[in-house]
Amino acid sequence: MEYIPKTEAEEKAMLGAIGVSSFDQLLEIPASLRLNRPLHIPAPLSQMELRRELWEMSRKNLDTTTALSFLGGGSYDHFVPSTVGHVLSKSEFYTSYTPYQAEMSQGLLQTIYEYQTMICQITGMEVSNASVYDGASALAEGALMAMRITKRGKVVIARSVHPHYREVVKTYLSGLPSAKVKEVPFGAGTTLLDKLGEMIDDQTAAVLIQHPNFFGQLEEVEEIERLAHARGALLVMTVDPISLGILKTPGEFNADIAVGEGQPLGNAISYGGPYVGFFATRRDFIRQMPGRVVGATTDGQGRPGFCLTLQTREQHIRRERATSNICTNQALNALAAAVYLATVGKEGLREVALLCLAKSHAAQEKIAALPGFTVPFTAPFFKEFVVQLPAPASRVLKKARRAGILAGIDLGAYYRELKNHLLICVTEKHHAEELDRLVEQFKSVGV
Repeated sequence: MEYIPKTEAEEKAMLGAIGVSSFDQLLEIPASLRLNRPLHIPAPLSQMELRRELWEMSRKNLDTTTALSFLGGGSYDHFVPSTVGHVLSKSEFYTSYTPYQAEMSQGLLQTIYEYQTMICQITGMEVSNASVYDGASALAEGALMAMRITKRGKVVIARSVHPHYREVVKTYLSGLPSAKVKEVPFGAGTTLLDKLGEMIDDQTAAVLIQHPNFFGQLEEVEEIERLAHARGALLVMTVDPISLGILKTPGEFNADIAVGEGQPLGNAISYGGPYVGFFATRRDFIRQMPGRVVGATTDGQGRPGFCLTLQTREQHIRRERATSNICTNQALNALAAAVYLATVGKEGLREVALLCLAKSHAAQEKIAALPGFTVPFTAPFFKEFVVQLPAPASRVLKKARRAGILAGIDLGAYYRELKNHLLICVTEKHHAEELDRLVEQFKSVGV
């Protein structure tokens, strides 16, 4: 925030207008509750001095503009066309948050409508909402929605789903007495189908999977879909939207609910947020979908227009009928996703996905050839892959950071059986010299 300066004379005039003689009198805090000594804080700074100090502090951060990053795990460093920033910087857009009375803003409603349309196109689903908070909450909302549809209380979630997503699902469902969350194990990086088949029963509301999963591996979705639907459970898929440029869509897999994190679509990493969760489903389930939906219509004179067609939160309907207590959609982040998709187009999204695929496989081959490095998982993968290190992961990562490289995510922090394993992400932004730099860094690890 910029400073709003005031002189002593102006302060005195304002206090006089209020009817008090001092700022202390305005607060009316009893003497017994006041601090009787000065606060132990630095002396005040001018705006120029404060800017300089904050800039120096920010230089201590190691981000993707100052370091070579191979981090992934749900937050990805993709190229964002300049078009996105230019459109978002328009004042009629960057002030938008939640359209509570959006009928008064046809422009904002149209952007949401376009976003919904594009999400349906890339997921292969029939309807999309206006977005939710992030990918994790979208998956949790998908679980709740499946429970409402099936009137069952058990949710089976693959352990190959992002660890944070799994925790959010458990937290969302923890307040429901009838809810049960069961995790199905993985083997060689993908869900164990025999174990999944044993865990699905007549009380299972949904099977939740990630595709590509947290390890970047492609799940056997066709068989998972068959197992789920054979027992009347719904299939909820969380997907990487970039991967949909080349992989089969959730709609083609006959999924019931498709969700995901929209950050890769034109949204910066931004220290972890704000992000945007996309949520799409079949038309038959629209009444059970959380959030809001913008629809196209015509006014009394036959002119085309847009309106909020569905608002299913507790502020609008009876609380017991509300599908979610989520009060907002991430309108600005959703707009960024829409602008990104409109800019790159169908062929552009495919090209981004192919570049991610090719470069990640090239990196994996070079790393796997290093002495002591092994690739534990052999299933097809998209842009992330796992390598087992010949040395402690913490030491490898620390050494890489000193060289200005964020080499990956230590999987041992999430899976005890994957101690000294790294999750490495390669996107279209990485060029051959950067991949070689990572390989050279790993060469120094030693066996």
